[in-house]
Amino acid sequence: MNKVLVVAKREYRAAVRTKGFLVALLMLPLMMGGGLLVFSLLKDKVDINDKRIAVLDRSGLFAEYLRGTAEYRNKNELINEKGEKYLPAIFFEFISQDSSEINRQKLILSDRIRKKELHAFIEIGSNVIHPGDDRNSGIVYYAENAAIDNIRGWFNNVINNKIREIRILELGVDQEKVRDLFYWINVEGMGLLTVDTKTGSVIDARKSNEMQTIFVPYILLLLMFMMLMMSAVPLLTTVMEEKSERIAEVLLGSVTPWQFMAGKIIGSLGVSLTTSAIYIAGALVTLNRMDLSEIVPYHVIPWFFIYMFLNIIMVGSIMAALGATCNDSKDAQAMQFPAMLPIIIPLFLMMPIILNPMGKMAIGFSLFPLWTPMLMLLRQSTSVTIPLWQPVVGLIGVALFTILCVWAGARLFRATIILQGKRPKFGTLIRYITRG
Repeated sequence: MNKVLVVAKREYRAAVRTKGFLVALLMLPLMMGGGLLVFSLLKDKVDINDKRIAVLDRSGLFAEYLRGTAEYRNKNELINEKGEKYLPAIFFEFISQDSSEINRQKLILSDRIRKKELHAFIEIGSNVIHPGDDRNSGIVYYAENAAIDNIRGWFNNVINNKIREIRILELGVDQEKVRDLFYWINVEGMGLLTVDTKTGSVIDARKSNEMQTIFVPYILLLLMFMMLMMSAVPLLTTVMEEKSERIAEVLLGSVTPWQFMAGKIIGSLGVSLTTSAIYIAGALVTLNRMDLSEIVPYHVIPWFFIYMFLNIIMVGSIMAALGATCNDSKDAQAMQFPAMLPIIIPLFLMMPIILNPMGKMAIGFSLFPLWTPMLMLLRQSTSVTIPLWQPVVGLIGVALFTILCVWAGARLFRATIILQGKRPKFGTLIRYITRG
């Protein structure tokens, strides 16, 4: 055991004393949350240039209304509390319809959009008040980026309010009596009520927010993934290099293959524990200073370190064993992507599981031992309460699978660490594991 710790200490010091470790320590948060941070900072930085929009009103009912609505918006709704313009002004250009050359007319307007003379053009059908199945019953918004254009959403609300107003007037209902008909009430999302463990009093529910629902699970999963990429996955390359440079043969004169492999895994585990502890401690201090401590799932933090402990050992055993089978960098490159693919798959499952953490797919995938550390952690860090038996069963499965990976990896490592000249083949690797 003493020799294992000596090797582990050597690996740990070799990792944390380099400039690369310090650079990675600083760059990792930017890689993890940089995109979300930039999005949150720039989400309100919309294009505020004036927008000119052409209108083909085939019903002949909306010209004055749209002109007046745009004037009111441009006068009263473009400036925020700080006195800064944060929305674009809208100017409508009403086009006389040419029923004989409809497509030609729309093509000319499309060319004007391409030349940046217009932002978009809108076609209002002649039967839009009482729509049927024909093409003249709809409203179409034409633009280069129509799918995510905010102006389309604004126009959708404005035009539908007018359509409802016209329908009510046709029914002969007094406009003053139906003022509340257009008053929209949003359904506010709240969490659940809890009980204060110290006083026994009921604590009112807090408003749900996207940061707690998506951001926290996303960060924890990505932190786990980056720890694997930073400490466990590189074992494939480092073991291959020490084997090809004959360093492994020198070390094996003093330690057994098992001690050599275990020392490298424990050293990598120490690096990941150090790094993740720094990040989590820094995040907790920062969130407390920002008065956002309520979004932190404190009950998940112990689970994070337990899962990461087993995950690093499990993946590190696999990577170290595969590295021992490689003779050169070409073999390592050919082996690395297939070995990393199972680790990457949970990233593709992240959003479906966050949206439905109690679904059958989420439960099934999170109980698969190779993915349990990442996906069960993801489920537990959401605001949904996960039954205790699921993380317990998942943890038992991970522990058993980790023991299997260490056993198989040690046999493969011992059989191939000094074996030169033979390219790794799947059948040969299985034989080394089963027969030694």
